[in-house]
Amino acid sequence: MINSVFGNIKSDKRSALEQNISAICPQNFEEKIVWYSITGIYILYFIGAQHLLAPGLAWFLAFYLCKKLWNQTEDTPPEERITIPIGIWVWIICMLFMEVALVAAHLDFDMSLFKTIKSSINFFVRTWALFALFPLIGCLKIRPQLIYRAICIVCLQSLIFIPICYVASLIHLKSLLYVSPLFKLGGVGAEYYNVYLYGVDGETHQARLYLFTPWAPALGLVGDLYFFLTYKEASKKWRWIGIIGAAAMVWGSASRLGILCLLILPVVNFVLGYFSRPIVQLGTGIISFLAGLFGLQIINWAKDFKAQFDGQRAGSSKVREILANLAMYRWETEAPIWGHGVAEPKGPPVTTGKPIGSHHAWFGLLFTNGIVGLIAFAIPLTWTFIEFFIKAQKSDIAKIALGVVLVLFFYSFAENIESLIYVYWPALVIMGIAFKEKVSFNILS
Repeated sequence: MINSVFGNIKSDKRSALEQNISAICPQNFEEKIVWYSITGIYILYFIGAQHLLAPGLAWFLAFYLCKKLWNQTEDTPPEERITIPIGIWVWIICMLFMEVALVAAHLDFDMSLFKTIKSSINFFVRTWALFALFPLIGCLKIRPQLIYRAICIVCLQSLIFIPICYVASLIHLKSLLYVSPLFKLGGVGAEYYNVYLYGVDGETHQARLYLFTPWAPALGLVGDLYFFLTYKEASKKWRWIGIIGAAAMVWGSASRLGILCLLILPVVNFVLGYFSRPIVQLGTGIISFLAGLFGLQIINWAKDFKAQFDGQRAGSSKVREILANLAMYRWETEAPIWGHGVAEPKGPPVTTGKPIGSHHAWFGLLFTNGIVGLIAFAIPLTWTFIEFFIKAQKSDIAKIALGVVLVLFFYSFAENIESLIYVYWPALVIMGIAFKEKVSFNILS
């Protein structure tokens, strides 16, 4: 009898938990906006509204947060109070310096006021500023579980579109469907408003998927970030859908860095996230000892791996190297402090027309924003890594955010990650939620 009663209680609790897991839905204004903006990503892509909506969403919710903060009083219930953590303040202040560098560069090169305003909109308001705004939005009442589920839904949608795109490539349908008419409102390149079924690699002539991103490596970046964002989904069914969908995105992108990050970064994130555990410290100590013993062989293996990595798309690797050398040379000789203000719209023939300052966040920063811009990005990124590394020893959300930082850091050496925020912004909101979470900084307790 007693066993039957307790069995019923346990089953009731289990069914209630399963019901809560399966019925995640937005509960307030900000959650509704975030939920529908994520789950409707393919609709936004097909109408070409992504690049317009994401910055608008960031600024709108940031002003909404400021309004709530302004109306906050001593009588505001603790659960409704908004506080902005120091980590987000670091991003806000440093991104303001990014704008200072941009304006100073335009003054240095005697650019017009109209050009300065236009550059501020396209290369600050829509890009660098979002590194501060989306984490700031994480200070609102937005549950991370809602974002995890929304991302899993996008992964399910992607699993439906991936076979369609591959079939389209096999029967040689036109890859570029159309350019969204919203391009006229965009103010940036048409590549952000192109709607593709697939892309074709210029060297291997193999199909590469874009899905809802502007180019294939960007899909690899999104897939790697989504892999971390789906890992803590409570529902086992949705979690596996998310993980498989994210991995399929990376694989379909055929991005070398994307596949490398998918294989390596989960292991790195696990080691960093559980670094306070004695077993992990012992393991890393043994690995460090072995690395010291076989250091020369490891260095030679790394060189061979890099040669093979670059050789898979030798033309692309060569162009990237030329772009890096040109960016460094022109930064040192022409604009070391504030940079040039903007990347060149079209590079010389040796770069196959690719703009100087592209395909590398750090070299791009030096070219466009000078040493001031590079420092303005390096400081908050370093702060974020350290804070999440410490918090990750006790916090699951910090572990996810640490994975996000790792992916962004690795991709900063291959992409201008600031120009792609409009497709991976949910990861930055998760960073903001992790900043907001209160965790003891004593990792030994």
